[in-house]
Amino acid sequence: MSEPADLLARLDSCPLGVKGWRLFEDLGVDVFKYLFVPPLAEPHIQARSFSGIDRRDAIFPNRNMTPDNFWGQLNIELNARMVLVEFKNYDAEELGKDEVDQTRNYLTKPLGRLAIICCRKSPEKDAFLRRNHVYTQEGKVILFLTEEMLREMIHMKERGDNPSRLIMEMIELFYIQHE
Repeated sequence: MSEPADLLARLDSCPLGVKGWRLFEDLGVDVFKYLFVPPLAEPHIQARSFSGIDRRDAIFPNRNMTPDNFWGQLNIELNARMVLVEFKNYDAEELGKDEVDQTRNYLTKPLGRLAIICCRKSPEKDAFLRRNHVYTQEGKVILFLTEEMLREMIHMKERGDNPSRLIMEMIELFYIQHE
């Protein structure tokens, strides 16, 4: 299990762009495991669909079936039996609507309707507009977590706070801003 200081140091030293894409993905999985396993189960890394066409960065099984905790609530509300997490280590380019569509396509009925895209900086406006459209059309919630949000959740856990609170706040903000 990674320590908070190690995770933060790895974030500091991870290069942006193609050079650091794999490091960011591995680091992101370690951050999510530190923050959310348990209550989520160990992730399936580089999980492929049966045909091999789709390759998802990480899928965290959500076996919480009762509404007495946050992840159980999401399982009920969004059928989030699996929590899909994609990692984008973009440098010069910005995360846009194409990445939202790719993630949307990964959200099949068995996985559920919740995905998280972890990115180094805030996505462009088109990405936010596209995810609103996806929610309107398909009821799928796609959250964007920036590097700063990942850092904040690490600090929250260090302080003894529940980092799931930030995810909950992001979902609430998504619902408020949806149009």
